[in-house]
Amino acid sequence: MSVKYKITRLASQICPPVMLPLLRKAYRASIGRSVVFNPGQQNLDVYWDPVMEQVLETWGEGNVWSEIQLALAGRQGRVLDIACGTGKTMEVLSGEPSLELWGCDISDRLIDRAIERGIHPERVHVGDATKLPYPDGFFDFSFSIGSIEHFTEDGIAAMLAECRRVTRVMAFHTHPVSRRGDNEGWITTAQSYFNNSVDWWLPKYQAQFQHVRVLNSLWSDERSEGRWFVCS
Repeated sequence: MSVKYKITRLASQICPPVMLPLLRKAYRASIGRSVVFNPGQQNLDVYWDPVMEQVLETWGEGNVWSEIQLALAGRQGRVLDIACGTGKTMEVLSGEPSLELWGCDISDRLIDRAIERGIHPERVHVGDATKLPYPDGFFDFSFSIGSIEHFTEDGIAAMLAECRRVTRVMAFHTHPVSRRGDNEGWITTAQSYFNNSVDWWLPKYQAQFQHVRVLNSLWSDERSEGRWFVCS
């Protein structure tokens, strides 16, 4: 357990909930931003952060959650949410009766929250998305939302290879790309992530999938724009 996580956990215990976002904002301002181009490892502490847990409950409203519902509307079969977090996206998709929804995430804290919200415990798994525990072709569809950009380059390749291995029909991945169209590298703000161009990302998908289509997403911020990589 890192020092950063210990401090965050202590803050969540002694501070009123309303103060946590303000403390988090002040912390972000204090550390500023750093950029590298070949990170050695991910920053995983954030996935045990109670503030991040709350962010995951609302951040896809009006954009990516509507988009994944459209992508899977009318489809049937077994679906894997890779890096499912608190299970909120699975809950959003639960109105599609022909889908059997499964999820995995590296954070036991977030998986516990998914189970608390009513996701069946046998359909969520704590583990590394680069080493999925499912048989080949176990899922008809899979998706990730705002996740793969937080992996290292080796992790991206491994995650996509595993996604291809367990997915029979089609995979949907959405994440930010550079608004300027540049390869800005590995940026550390509240989370660490790659903010690079579509041209940087596309060969990584094409190394695993025969057909890859890039579509715009409604999600955006001041530095990035969302893109869907639809793989079959």
